[in-house]
Amino acid sequence: MNMNFRIPVSRLAAYTLGLLLAAAQAQAANNEEELPVVLVIATGGTIAGVQEDPDDAERYRAGTLSADQITASVPALSEHAVIEAEQFSNIPSPQIMPSDWLRLSRLVTERLQTRDDIAGIVITHGTDRMEETAFFLHLTVDSDKPVALVGAQHPATHRSPDGPANLLAAVRTVASPEALDRGVMLVMDERILSAREVRKDYPRVGGFARGQIGVVGHDGPEFLYRPSRPHTHRSEFKLTDNTTLADVDMLITYSGGMGPRYDTLPAGIVLATTGSTCEESLALQVIARKGVPIVAAFPTGQSVRRLRPIEESAPEWVREPCARLADDPRWEGRWIFPLPARLLTPQKARILLMLALSQSNSRDELEEIFQRY
Repeated sequence: MNMNFRIPVSRLAAYTLGLLLAAAQAQAANNEEELPVVLVIATGGTIAGVQEDPDDAERYRAGTLSADQITASVPALSEHAVIEAEQFSNIPSPQIMPSDWLRLSRLVTERLQTRDDIAGIVITHGTDRMEETAFFLHLTVDSDKPVALVGAQHPATHRSPDGPANLLAAVRTVASPEALDRGVMLVMDERILSAREVRKDYPRVGGFARGQIGVVGHDGPEFLYRPSRPHTHRSEFKLTDNTTLADVDMLITYSGGMGPRYDTLPAGIVLATTGSTCEESLALQVIARKGVPIVAAFPTGQSVRRLRPIEESAPEWVREPCARLADDPRWEGRWIFPLPARLLTPQKARILLMLALSQSNSRDELEEIFQRY
C-alpha cells in the first residue's frame, strides 16, 4: 500500500522559519559571547543635541538625548561590541568643572579595574572642552585599557549628523586589542588622536588636529604611533577620594597690559604669552616672590624655551626696554622667570600644574614634571 504524507505548505513554512530563527538566535548568542564589551559613558554636548528648529542647525540644545538614546541611534555598534550605556551628566562641555573631571576619572578607573569583561570605555562629550577633559583623564585614569572621547560638530537632529559615524569609529577603536596602553584618545572624523597633543582648531567637521596616532578605516582601527610620555597607569597622579585640585588661574598677556591684581592669590598661574609688557613683568614678579609658581605657555602650544630660574636682580636685557620704570621698587630682590610649559597649550599646562601641585611646590620638581609629561 502506497501512503503519501503531505504537510500543509503553511505549516512547513512556519516550521522552516522557526528553525531559521532559532539558528539565527543561536548564532547571535555565539557572536555576542565573542564580542568585547564597551561601556559608553555620556556627559552631554552637541553629540546629544537636538535642534529647536529643524531648519536652523545653529540653534540646538546640547545635552538633550540620553546615553541609551545615543547608542540606540547607531545600530551598527552591536556588530562590533556588546554595548552598555551609563549617564554621567547631560550638559554642554563649558559647564564641566574640575570637580567633574575628578568624579569622571574615578568612575572610569573603577569601571575598568572592577569589570574584567569591559574592553574599553567611550565617553561622549561636547567638543568645546573635550581636549581638556581628555588630557586630565590621560594623566589620571589608572588602567591600561583604552579610553576614547568622542563628540560631534553637528547635533543629532542635523540633516547630516557626524556623531553616529564618530561614535561607531570610537567603539571600534576601544574594542580593538591594539588600543591597549595608548593612553586616552579622541576619535573624530576617522582619526585617532592622542589626548596630550590634540587641539580643536576650529568648530567644524575635521576641526580637531594634532597628535594623530592612527586612523579608522573600513577594516577598523589602524595604529601608527604610541605615546612616549607617561600616561594613565604609568602616571604618578593617582586619585583618591580625598584628592583635591589646586586653584590655578590662567592669564593672557597683551599689548598695554598692566599685569594681574589679586585679592587672594591662587596656588599657581599659567601665563599664555608671546611676551610681557614691563608692567606685566613687574606685577608677576611680586606674585612669584610670594611663592606662587608661574608657568609660561605659548598660546598655540609651541615650545617655550627653558628660562634661567632665578637672577639676583632683573637682568639688563629685561630692564633696558623698561627705562621709564627703572626706579620702580619692584625690580629689587630676586628675579624669578616663569617655568616653561614645553609643548603644552595653556589649558593643558593648567591641568598639569593643578595635578603637579598636589605632589610638590618645589620649583625644580615642578620643572621636572613639566619636562617629563
